[in-house]
Amino acid sequence: MGAGFIGRRAAPRDAEPRAVLGNGIRLEEVRGEVERAAAVHHAINGLDVHFIHVKSKHPNALPVIVTHGWPGSIIEQLKIIEPLTNPTAFGGTAADAFHVVIPSLPGYGFSGKPTAPGWHPVSIARAWAELMQRLGYTRYVAQGGDWGNAVSEVMALQQPPGLLGISTNMSATVPPEIAQAMARGEAPPATLSADERRAWDQLDFFYKKGLGYANEMALRPQTLYALADSPVGLAAWMADHDARSEELIVRVFDGGSEVLSRDDILDNITLYWLTNTAVSSARLYWSTMQLGGKGGFFDIRGVQIPVAVMAYPDEIYQAPQSWAERAYAKLLRYNRLPKGGHFAAWEQPETFVTELRAGFKSLRTA
Repeated sequence: MGAGFIGRRAAPRDAEPRAVLGNGIRLEEVRGEVERAAAVHHAINGLDVHFIHVKSKHPNALPVIVTHGWPGSIIEQLKIIEPLTNPTAFGGTAADAFHVVIPSLPGYGFSGKPTAPGWHPVSIARAWAELMQRLGYTRYVAQGGDWGNAVSEVMALQQPPGLLGISTNMSATVPPEIAQAMARGEAPPATLSADERRAWDQLDFFYKKGLGYANEMALRPQTLYALADSPVGLAAWMADHDARSEELIVRVFDGGSEVLSRDDILDNITLYWLTNTAVSSARLYWSTMQLGGKGGFFDIRGVQIPVAVMAYPDEIYQAPQSWAERAYAKLLRYNRLPKGGHFAAWEQPETFVTELRAGFKSLRTA
């Protein structure tokens, strides 16, 4: 199959997912929403980093840097900006206010695309600390899920000046004996509690049936060029991230009542399509693989600074409190939420904001 065949069949770059999937709207609307949220660019370590920066009107607001993952983007966090920066209009008090910084990961969205190896959670964590320093924040917190959790936890390990604590909605809490037993293909230990057994079953399903996308991007990201030729192909690849998220997306497109909307989903896919970041975003997996190391994505990292955990039931795994207590020496807060999954800020912005306020409350006067 030659390049000419691919060229004839490929969708033009302006044939965005919305048009192909039956809901035509231009990227300018997405870009406009981002720009209205005060988008900024800084060059950090030779790469153009795009981020949203919204300051609260409340003088004692706590700065927070919130990091997305894959297949997410800054689109995930747009719903939480106003409730965090303007809490008095959303059921909170002035004491709940945050200054919000939401960067696009390298190779994602409007950030630059790395042209050489070296951008991974370790270097991104240092870049985010540099960004917060440049913005003049001497005391701040960090939040993330998916890659955002990896970056936030690595920031916690690096302990840059000013970082008070982190919050996670996809925590790394799997005890070493559990990780080893799963790697050996053993049966779940009989001593597991009900919550721990549920987490085991979720992880077992993911490792056996849900990890294919990550393996491909970690080993052969450039092979995914076809994602840049087909908006429908890109949409299918992104929608198949994890089983529970795919079920949610199906419900939304079938007309179900969810906080997440068709517009939300199509905006996110459109951002990937028209910024041509399907492959550049995948390279984050490859770059991280080059670091080596034996730890898994969900394995305990040994974070020593304060941590707040949001445990959503439809995440890849819902971290049990017992595991969180072992993983984080200074566990500020643990809450097991009744609804929500991998894209927590997108799917359940109200509980996400409530948890962020509660999780960091004690650090405001620290």
